[in-house]
Formats: sequence, structure tokens, C-alpha cells
Amino acid sequence: MPRIVGVDIPNQKAIWIALTYIYGIGRHNAIDILNESKVNKDTKAGKLTEDELSRITQIIERDYVIGGQLRRQITQNIARLRDIGCYRGFRHRKGLPVRGQRTRSNARTRKGPRKTVAGKKGVKDLH
Repeated sequence: MPRIVGVDIPNQKAIWIALTYIYGIGRHNAIDILNESKVNKDTKAGKLTEDELSRITQIIERDYVIGGQLRRQITQNIARLRDIGCYRGFRHRKGLPVRGQRTRSNARTRKGPRKTVAGKKGVKDLH
């Protein structure tokens, strides 16, 4: 398994898919990286030469924020939103959808499993 910027990538996959195993690099960025480093995107990750690996690594380290540093940056951005007390920060704090989605139905991913509340009982007639 070749190691690129501290992440083991699978041998048997095409390099453009294997690069997506690095946190912060998706398919589009992977193809851009390979075009810039002049590596064929269909080459299997295990078949790359040391020269090709070093070119890919240099481009990633130079142009992209990835891995733990990206996670830290995202966490800091959310903490900033919470601290300034804006609407998005408030939604993060309460665990509700942040980007305008409805919550009356759906939103189960953010809200978690349903918490059933007992229904209102009908008023009993005393007569």
C-alpha cells in the first residue's frame, strides 16, 4: 500500500479513486491533482513509481488542506459561529439542521431518533 501524506491508499484501486481515501480530497480534486502531476488517472495505485508518488505528494502538501488540519479548521469555524451567537451557530448548538432544511418532517439525521410524546387525552365527560 503506497502512503501519501500519512494515509495508506489501497493498491488495487485506480489512483483517482484511491486518492479519495485522504480526508479532504474528493473525486474532482483527485483528478485535478493527477492532471497537474501528469499521472494517468486509471493507473492502479500499487503500480505508481516513487517519482509519481512524490509529485502527487508535493502538489497535495502545497495546494490542499487535508486530514487533521482540515478537521481542526472545520471545528474552529463551527466554534466561531457558536461564539458570535449567529443563527447558524445557534442551530449547531441545538443540533438542528443548519442550512435551511425543514424540521417539521424529516431532519432525523440531525435530530436523532424520535422521542415520542404521549398524545393528549380527550376530556372525559362527568355526566
